[in-house]
Amino acid sequence: MVLGTTSGATITATQVIVQPAGSSGSAVSPAAKVVPFRRGAPTTSRQGGQIPASYSQGSGTIVGETAANRATEAALDAYPGGIADRVVKLSNGEYGVHYIGVNWPHHIFVSQDFKVIGAG
Repeated sequence: MVLGTTSGATITATQVIVQPAGSSGSAVSPAAKVVPFRRGAPTTSRQGGQIPASYSQGSGTIVGETAANRATEAALDAYPGGIADRVVKLSNGEYGVHYIGVNWPHHIFVSQDFKVIGAG
């Protein structure tokens, strides 16, 4: 995984995370609950952990830089296999990571101290 910043057409990597070949990640992970994307497969509607009470789809302010990188890293550590395409800061200070490439989860919620608190 590469985290970084953009300036015009230039992308500068600020962090590169490499997983050793044959490694399956952390021993305890909710990744087993990730539903890989399959063309034509219906999206499952599930919830895991805590979804912020004030959250509604499309809410939040898009963030970048350090906050987005830290929220993305936390989300991908907990739910590997998809792609985080944007991070929003919610009104309560928590983050919503929009996660694509899998049928579930579609949103991963991260606390202000960058710990995964829920997914939906």
